[in-house]
Amino acid sequence: MMHFGFGCKNFSFAVYIANRPNMLEYQDLSQIMPLTTGEIAAIGQACGNGWRKVFNVYAKLLYALNKTDFAFATLAPTWQQYRDSYLLQQGSHTALLFSAPILEKSTATLHIICGRTYAKQLLSTGKLNVQFTWLDDEFAINKANNIIVCPYFDYRQLSNVKIERLAELLSELRKYHLAQLL
Repeated sequence: MMHFGFGCKNFSFAVYIANRPNMLEYQDLSQIMPLTTGEIAAIGQACGNGWRKVFNVYAKLLYALNKTDFAFATLAPTWQQYRDSYLLQQGSHTALLFSAPILEKSTATLHIICGRTYAKQLLSTGKLNVQFTWLDDEFAINKANNIIVCPYFDYRQLSNVKIERLAELLSELRKYHLAQLL
């Protein structure tokens, strides 16, 4: 099984989403494809507001992360500039994947599944085999595998307050994983 979606092949931060943009050039994607400058805007233009929200929330999340734990926000002065110049591009260490997570405990890769429904679908179909600790109705975590379930990347479901909560959970997960390596 291989990952496929958008982003850097050497990702350390992966977001998993159930659907892909409805554009012919992405329907047969079978590997990780780095996006180029302007491609996020083109996808948003062609596929509508839903995809703009996914990319915006992804960039806002990376920008909300603690800068001592993650360097994403140090690369651009605003989340919008980060989105347009770095997100899902080669060398960004970020990925938006349309495949199920492939978990390797030996890596520090952080995994985020967008949506409780998608997480439960992955579990029920056997594409994901982990036990989650549900923190509430929207967030779940599996520390051993560096994986978090959160609301779908949409402003109504993952508000700014929830983005901040997810950022805190990711920092906690990063610290937990680093402590396990010592």
